[in-house]
Amino acid sequence: MDAKTKVVNMHEAKTTLSRLVADAIAGDDVVLAKAGKPMVRLVPVRQKMKPRKLGIWKGKVKLADDFDAPLPEELLDLFYNGPIFPPDPTK
Repeated sequence: MDAKTKVVNMHEAKTTLSRLVADAIAGDDVVLAKAGKPMVRLVPVRQKMKPRKLGIWKGKVKLADDFDAPLPEELLDLFYNGPIFPPDPTK
């Protein structure tokens, strides 16, 4: 456990449970211990995500008819055989 971990004994946890839950929800690392020995970690429950709505971008995005057409040979040659870094025009 790192220095940011809040270790709380069971007796203290019983009296301050609401605060410990709020700390865990806020992102604090909360560990409950018994006789100084860490026993459990208090973590927030992940909320279920809403299902995605399909078609939300329909009619809002336009693709060119040739968007998947082959690239020109000159450009392909640069991709596969060109320099990794183009020459610096300032030099």
